[in-house]
Amino acid sequence: MNPTDPPPPTSPGPAGQTPALLVVMGVTGSGKTTVGAALAQRLRVPFADADDFHSPANVAKMSAGVPLEDADRLPWLRSIGDWLAGHAAAGGVVSCSALKRSYRDVLRDSAPQACFVHLAGDQEVVRRRVAGRPGHFMPASLVASQFAALQPLQPDEHGIVLDLTRGVEELVEDYLAAASPQRAGGAPPPGADPGDPAAPGERR
Repeated sequence: MNPTDPPPPTSPGPAGQTPALLVVMGVTGSGKTTVGAALAQRLRVPFADADDFHSPANVAKMSAGVPLEDADRLPWLRSIGDWLAGHAAAGGVVSCSALKRSYRDVLRDSAPQACFVHLAGDQEVVRRRVAGRPGHFMPASLVASQFAALQPLQPDEHGIVLDLTRGVEELVEDYLAAASPQRAGGAPPPGADPGDPAAPGERR
């Protein structure tokens, strides 16, 4: 697929419409897993956490505070893409950092119709969240490297940007409102912001 061509639309899933196939993306601590699971429950589709697709070697590196390199991420991204492709017919939600455009392109190679839901916010807010999260393999020291690597959704990418400081249920409703059937195809346009549809890619 040509990455400049927007993929076909998805929908929250009323009968007769294409099932939602979502990637809830963002830096560590943005709430991807919690929001992704809540979206999957509301949409009645399966949920997967990208952390579960990491190899033991990747987990060991991150636990030691060593950022992953792209060579470490490629097999991981392909595994997630395979999961998305396997759920394209019935719908599904996966939480995945998907920080760079090139990472999202790998996922789109397997699942062109995937819609990205970017939970975006301030670095200091995220750092405090991660610092207060005991037992997770991603230390707070890696938050800065994640923000340095982050490439926000580009105008031609199929997705929506949401404010990570909002409550989980509010974020679910924000997505559903943006993906309502009243929109063409029943899905957010590329880079949509539900608060300002005319300004693709800007945070709320």
